[in-house]
Amino acid sequence: MACADSQVDLEKIPLVALNMSVRKKLGLYLNPKHTVAADWMALAEAMGFNYLEIKNYEVSKNPTCTVLEDWQARTTDTSVGKLLSMLSELDREDIVEDLRPLIDEDVRKYCANLKKKAEPPLQVPEVDSCVPRTPERSGITVDDDPEGVPEMFDAFICYCQSDFTFVHEMIRELEQTDYKLKLCVFDRDVLPGSCVWTITSELIEKRCKRMVVVISDEYLDSDACDFQTKFALSLCPGARSKRLIPVIYKPMTKPFPSILRFLTICDYTRPCTQAWFWTRLAKALSLP
Repeated sequence: MACADSQVDLEKIPLVALNMSVRKKLGLYLNPKHTVAADWMALAEAMGFNYLEIKNYEVSKNPTCTVLEDWQARTTDTSVGKLLSMLSELDREDIVEDLRPLIDEDVRKYCANLKKKAEPPLQVPEVDSCVPRTPERSGITVDDDPEGVPEMFDAFICYCQSDFTFVHEMIRELEQTDYKLKLCVFDRDVLPGSCVWTITSELIEKRCKRMVVVISDEYLDSDACDFQTKFALSLCPGARSKRLIPVIYKPMTKPFPSILRFLTICDYTRPCTQAWFWTRLAKALSLP
């Protein structure tokens, strides 16, 4: 990717390059409803969201930011250049002109970080020639054999501590029955002493076929759950591989997370479908 200041192809710069300050300023332009100028609803429609999805976004405090996050999560065909093109097609050149200096600065920082990550680390000969005894990120779970094949799982369970009773029930229903699925439950399966974010990323990306997200009011306030969910979504934009399965097991008072609204939910709170709940969930996790 060319990232020289004068040669940046914005069509190749992912939307993640835009920091929160730019996203919030976009909201200042697009969140108010206009009778003449195109607002966030027109942008969401241009992005491919349907009527019901757009109506759901109305409850968001900042619908513009929410739409950008969901657009980024549901498809790989997103970029800074595509966003600017959409704004121009909607006759919002005023936004493009006013925010272009800030956008260019965000892109410059993004490209600088890419270049920095691509540079090899500086090492002295003694360190460079030292061969580690154990491969990186092996020996991270209770049943891992550092000298053998890493332990693999059918699903990573994303949950907060207040929902752990339901996680225990999930273990009984899915592991200790005829389904015989293997779940990755962080508090049970991960050895202490490792970097939480590094190990979590390794497990979600390389060790677990899928991820079950236990949704609750407490989940919405958990930084760890937020990281795990967004990381898993980044691995399967648009949920084309059915990697994420949201589960609701108790009534919620807060709005359902907008970033997961386009996924089919497994709802334990509905009495009419509760009898099928574990069978549906088990079959979804048993898929190749």
